[in-house]
Amino acid sequence: MGTALVYHEDMTAARLLWDDPECEIECPERLTTALERLQQRGLEQRCLQLAAREASEAELGLVHSPEYVALVRGTQALGTGELQTLSGQYDAVYFHPSTFHCSRLAVGAALQLVDAVLAGAVRNGLALVRPPGHHSQRAAANGFCVFNNVAIAARHAQRQHGLHRILIVDWDVHHGQGIQYIFEDDPSVLYFSWHRYEHGRFWPYLRESDADAVGQGPGLGFTVNLPWNQVGMGNADYVAAFLHVLLPVAFEFNPELVLVSAGFDSAIGDPEGQMQATPECFAHLTQLLQVLAGGRVCAVLEGGYHLESLSQSVCMMVQALLGDPAPPLSGPMVPHGSALESIQSVRVAQAPHWMSLQQQGVAPVLSPSPYSPEGRPSSLLLTGRPEFKAATTQDVAALSSLLDQPRLNPTPPVRTAVALAAPDAALALPSDVLCEEGSAPQEETQAWARWAGWAWGEARDCVCTCVCVTHLWSVCRSVSSCPSGLSTTGHMRPWPRTGPSLHSGKSCTFWTGSWMGRWAVALQSPQPVLQLPPWMWPFGVACPTEPRGCFVWLWGSWIGPQISRMTGMTLRSRTTGGFLSCVLALVLPLAYSFQPDLVLVALGPAHGLRDPQAALLAALLRGPAGGRVLALVDEESTPQLVVVLARVLHGEAAPSLGPFSMASPEDVQALMQLRGQLEPRWKMLQVASEAGGPGSG
Repeated sequence: MGTALVYHEDMTAARLLWDDPECEIECPERLTTALERLQQRGLEQRCLQLAAREASEAELGLVHSPEYVALVRGTQALGTGELQTLSGQYDAVYFHPSTFHCSRLAVGAALQLVDAVLAGAVRNGLALVRPPGHHSQRAAANGFCVFNNVAIAARHAQRQHGLHRILIVDWDVHHGQGIQYIFEDDPSVLYFSWHRYEHGRFWPYLRESDADAVGQGPGLGFTVNLPWNQVGMGNADYVAAFLHVLLPVAFEFNPELVLVSAGFDSAIGDPEGQMQATPECFAHLTQLLQVLAGGRVCAVLEGGYHLESLSQSVCMMVQALLGDPAPPLSGPMVPHGSALESIQSVRVAQAPHWMSLQQQGVAPVLSPSPYSPEGRPSSLLLTGRPEFKAATTQDVAALSSLLDQPRLNPTPPVRTAVALAAPDAALALPSDVLCEEGSAPQEETQAWARWAGWAWGEARDCVCTCVCVTHLWSVCRSVSSCPSGLSTTGHMRPWPRTGPSLHSGKSCTFWTGSWMGRWAVALQSPQPVLQLPPWMWPFGVACPTEPRGCFVWLWGSWIGPQISRMTGMTLRSRTTGGFLSCVLALVLPLAYSFQPDLVLVALGPAHGLRDPQAALLAALLRGPAGGRVLALVDEESTPQLVVVLARVLHGEAAPSLGPFSMASPEDVQALMQLRGQLEPRWKMLQVASEAGGPGSG
């Protein structure tokens, strides 16, 4: 199974035939530039390429009225003056004699992609289309959109494939009100949209774009709006929105398919969004979505009007769909105060409808958004506003240093390796996973050290994830001599730190298992990153006191009463809610805050995680360190655990956790206490601004 890329050159035929500064940014070059960049990067060649077909009028009728379909069909015979007059009846729309053909191809591309994914021909894919669709409504074109590509694809998946739960993620910078209107009373479709809002003063100027618009009737809670009330949102804000809003709700919803309204006007440099998210951020967002629905992710292009930013972002998304590790995120991982206010407002609005938010202690407070239609801008493109010009100048300066850099890591010669302590013919590993065996402790250590060096990548051009099934005791004793520059502390006394310091790298270490308390592993760091209080140290282990400092994160019953109560119990919770809260609300925010160069996951014989839980943990931890993950698995672990870890680290989907169940009160209390202690230092843990008041924890 691979990745599909659906495209047709005829979708470049429609273009603006008269002077209209508002509409001229929706041009054919949006597709041709993105496709050229995919070809240059060698990404198109790695995909299954499908030529888009025209959607039938019956398929268009899944969402649109017959009268509206007939009206758009009639534009094929209109002259330029008539097309301009008709276009003026809609908001930010232009028609062309080829519009009907192009729009049917755009819908057909989305349907082909859904069919290919649900038939098992591919795992995921991208439909590279225009015109976009998420603003289009049942009987009206709107915001460059003629037919609602993603909404029709969702209805098609329900009617033709019998799906009951579909998640639509709309990360375009504009609110996809067309999708919201179509599904606002439908509990079978969960719609999530973040969008530039500015308290109702940004297009489309709708009160129902705010956080308290949560759906209607049986669809209450199945519309999730996250309004951005300031420009300049960046990588930290987007990742925080996924960790603290989208993913908790999505795991509880348990979708069978994920559709992405992939608008890249939310990327840096775009004149519409004025946001600061760099292209690699969309690779991380895509990876986070791939842990849902068995990895069945279908992305359909929406907006994106800065050609270089658009093409780079498309490449990043396709790279992630192909299973390649995402490049590390740039910039400080500290969300803006305005972003935290928005995140908290949507959590409050959604808490009555989702157990996953209730168990995180969200309190139903906050005043409504100060929406006011007076004085609102009259154009979709806000070129007349001074702050728009200033923001654009800043974006251009930032783009010159960001987009000119090579943002895509080459495919490594060995992407995933497995080192076994003993032969095991039962392992059904992917054919391109390198597997070596060695039963002697020295052989195990040498294999582990080799994979560590590869995962680190001295030249930063070799990204490798590894699973090592070995005697963890011998590995921990000798890890100080491995090429990655790791150092250890030993039982009852510190082990000397030896080995080279590799580019002042940082590692984020996750230990599980009651007997692993004798060992802590950390990579040398240029400055103290986290000062651990004594009660967080393993018994009898001295924490390094040199100015260089280190980062160590530990959990398990061996750490001491407080940590045992706060993390070991939560991570190994018998409920899916307890486990997911620990991972999404604690582990991942910490890892993204720290921005490690290497993640080490050690699963001892008493780790207490079910195989799907361990796999999901490993899959999610691929992101923070740019794919550099080492998983140490005790030799007594089942072959099934080794296989599932190898597969998810190789880029395959993690297995389902099963039905959502509420976290226990003990788990909730433990998690809240630990978050409260760590939140002042690690800003990605925050879910509300410092003045957020009750429910901000």
